[in-house]
Amino acid sequence: MIWSMAIGMAISNAAAGGTEVTIYNQGFALIKENRQFVLKQGRQSVTVEDVASMIEPSSVGIRSLTDPNSFEVLEQNYQFDLINPIAILNKSVGQKVRLIRTIGQQKDVLEGTLMSSPTAIVGSAGGDSQQTYNGMVIRTDDGRIVLDPTGEVEVRSIPDGLISKPTLLWDLFAQKAGTNQVELSYLTQGINWNADYVFTLDGDGKGDLKGWVTVNNQSGATYKEAQLKLLAGEVQRAQPKFRGAPGGAGGARMEAMADLGFKEESFFEYHLYTLQRPATIRNREMKQLSLLEGKGIKVEKKLVIDALNDYGIYYPNEGEVGTGNIKPVVRVEFVNSKENDLGIPLPKGKIKVYQRDKSGSVQMLGEDEIDHTPRDERLSLVVGKSFDVVATRKRTNYKRISDRSFEQTFEIEVRNRKETPETVHILERHYGDWKISANSMPFAKLDAMTLEFKVDLKAGQTQKVAYTVRTTW
Repeated sequence: MIWSMAIGMAISNAAAGGTEVTIYNQGFALIKENRQFVLKQGRQSVTVEDVASMIEPSSVGIRSLTDPNSFEVLEQNYQFDLINPIAILNKSVGQKVRLIRTIGQQKDVLEGTLMSSPTAIVGSAGGDSQQTYNGMVIRTDDGRIVLDPTGEVEVRSIPDGLISKPTLLWDLFAQKAGTNQVELSYLTQGINWNADYVFTLDGDGKGDLKGWVTVNNQSGATYKEAQLKLLAGEVQRAQPKFRGAPGGAGGARMEAMADLGFKEESFFEYHLYTLQRPATIRNREMKQLSLLEGKGIKVEKKLVIDALNDYGIYYPNEGEVGTGNIKPVVRVEFVNSKENDLGIPLPKGKIKVYQRDKSGSVQMLGEDEIDHTPRDERLSLVVGKSFDVVATRKRTNYKRISDRSFEQTFEIEVRNRKETPETVHILERHYGDWKISANSMPFAKLDAMTLEFKVDLKAGQTQKVAYTVRTTW
């Protein structure tokens, strides 16, 4: 059967304002484009170019905006064998070629048949990387065999099956002829987004938070003047058993910027951020867009000693004591609330924390990463370890009471070498059925395994915390 070809092929680029890109922070995106086809009645072949080279062909969806029942796609093929020198030579094996090479000051022209094309194969055997190189072989018209020649190789034509850009080829049946507006949708890998934050402290208990969105497009396509949407959340996707080689501001301020920046909305169990202006997302480009801004956020600094969690001190046997100096972890905490000029869901990302010195210059204090954080939740950022506040933790006594119980005494000495007062939070962790039988200062039981001592230190002061715990299992 001879197919009748379409009167007009699909327009390569989506219509202006007709592209929508929803990017998920798991490395893929949903692309929706409005395309225009000029169809004739009956069966025909239609090509759609300028799709992403990392498209998931099984995800392609198509529907007519002009008439939903005007055509049916019978078959779809995704062609991605792109034109390049190696691909041309691979498909030209057995065909006539011309080799032009320079010998000394003269050019030598050889004509013959390409017997083998140059191909580099990189593999792995037994964990050792291996590389095999097959050189080009030409049999000249006079019978000579030329191995791995250097020079320019000319072919008579581009072999069939090679294309200049990734293309969808449809076998389509149209009920009637005419122009048809079509919505094309598909998933593509190779495009990702993440949030980055800059938190600048003023040194007096407040700070300013600036959030940015970084979009990284390696999908193999450019999306011009697209409506950009970002979905924050953990979207479940079925994973193949075997993987092949990879393919090629808050509060009123946010409302005032709603016509230019991102607008947030709850969507199913996720959050969707829609940019309120068109954006061009070019292939092989990283783009940063303003996400949010909060001013005058109330900040609390905490010095935390959590030896068993942050330092991994453990007791593998009864004779192990575990002594040594411990530097408290420095945390910066704030609440994601409207009172703090925020109060919007914060996508996961890295936060760099800065503070101005006495001269007014900004200095970096540290960096941490947050998970997706709902509104009104408290964030606790680890920015480093204290320099001038140190502690020593040791076990001063151990006594086995029975085969299923023992008693231990711990002492933590905290030293403030600063010229200003500090408060240190000491977290101690125990497992099983435990009970404090003696303690030198009050404590709070935070959960089944954690107790907290809050130690207020004057400038230059040293304090000791001691307690005895009996554990039964």
